[in-house]
Amino acid sequence: MIGYVTLGSNDLAKTREFYDGLMPVVGGKRIMEFGDNFTMYGTGMGQPGLAVCKPYNGDSASAGNGNMAALAMDSRAKVDAIHARALELGGSCEGPPGLRGDEGPQAFYGAYFRDIDGNKLAAFCIGPAA
Repeated sequence: MIGYVTLGSNDLAKTREFYDGLMPVVGGKRIMEFGDNFTMYGTGMGQPGLAVCKPYNGDSASAGNGNMAALAMDSRAKVDAIHARALELGGSCEGPPGLRGDEGPQAFYGAYFRDIDGNKLAAFCIGPAA
């Protein structure tokens, strides 16, 4: 149901470098760009995306307390990989990869990190260990 999530940036060039390095871990890339104001990442048009932009009102971007974008992965290995890559690119850990709750068909395996602007993201997959 979600088309895309937008995260604010105070230095879009630096933020683009971060996401240019992060998104290939899960098959994503830049799919749309509007000058120096907006960039959309995703696996293809018509698929859910993640956008980064300068705030429309011209004020400074700030990470919201309690706000988070969650990226669905198809394996625990990809959760581990994107979390590790985010930290390599200058992001910070908000919760290492691991199982939250019980193992089984509805097991939730996730990891949490912040990008270089302080925006919080999660990477997760649901299902039993392979």
